[in-house]
Amino acid sequence: MAEYKGVIVYGELVEGKLSSITTELLGCGRRLADELKEDLLCILVGDKLGEAPKKAIAFGADKVYTAEDPLLKEYQTDSYVAVMEKAAKDISPRILLFGQTSVGRDLAPRLAFRLGVSLSMDCIELSIDSGTKLLQQTRPVYGGNARATFTSEVFPQMATVRQKAMSPLEPNESRKGDITPIKVELDPAKIRTKVLDTVKEEVVGVKLEDAQAIVAGGRGIGGPDGFKQLEELAKVLKGAVGASRPPCDNKWVPDTMQVGLTGKIVTPELYIAVCISGASQHLAGCSSAKNIIAINKDSEANIFKEARFGIVGDWKQILPAFTEKVKELLAG
Repeated sequence: MAEYKGVIVYGELVEGKLSSITTELLGCGRRLADELKEDLLCILVGDKLGEAPKKAIAFGADKVYTAEDPLLKEYQTDSYVAVMEKAAKDISPRILLFGQTSVGRDLAPRLAFRLGVSLSMDCIELSIDSGTKLLQQTRPVYGGNARATFTSEVFPQMATVRQKAMSPLEPNESRKGDITPIKVELDPAKIRTKVLDTVKEEVVGVKLEDAQAIVAGGRGIGGPDGFKQLEELAKVLKGAVGASRPPCDNKWVPDTMQVGLTGKIVTPELYIAVCISGASQHLAGCSSAKNIIAINKDSEANIFKEARFGIVGDWKQILPAFTEKVKELLAG
């Protein structure tokens, strides 16, 4: 029987560089590996990985496994699952971590099925049980209204982690580590999909998931023109504009601006919710914000239960005055 040791982080790349979720996972993985007194490993998959393996070591990895092949240039489920299945069986890690991203949500469940193990999705806390040495995996349940902690006695223990739930380490370029290539044997005939074209979304200003300040609007905004006022405040705060589901469904704003259970999960320092009732599906996407400010004419709106500060009234009167006051404070 294989001896399961070590913590593996699946590293995602963005334009050849480590993504923010990868550095966050390496920071979390480093802490878990130190508690277990085992190694932190990272797997990078792609075509030409460049300096990414060295960067992974700088961010905390003891050893980096690299899988490079022209067939891995673009993410495709069949090829990436095959590579990760072989790597997981050869390395036999105790813990295997993925980001709760579009790639992680696709890749991790398929890999877990092939390995015959369980998987906890969208975790916001990870820790090691001091007695059993098992991974304790905490995730939101019931639309974010409660949290549940899971453990698995089947190895590897797998989890995906919510973006911004963990903190990266300060990179140390002097750290030493091993970089080991993985032999890739892919059959092109078994790759059932083909990337014909890639369309990059043009983002003006700060990306929603990276913003430290977000001004989000709900159904009560009334239409696309109302979001222009939200944009003014977001610009003053050097932040981004978000939305609940109704504005996106009504095509007032793009779907990429949706915050919530079926949208993006955000963890800004400041989240200003304008005309958002506070349904559990929306709160699942913003409840981890450090500070929530709610503006709503309904004093009984659920959002006020989550907000640190609340303003009851007409947003069309409140928001301009609020924006001017913020400008005044920042100028002073």
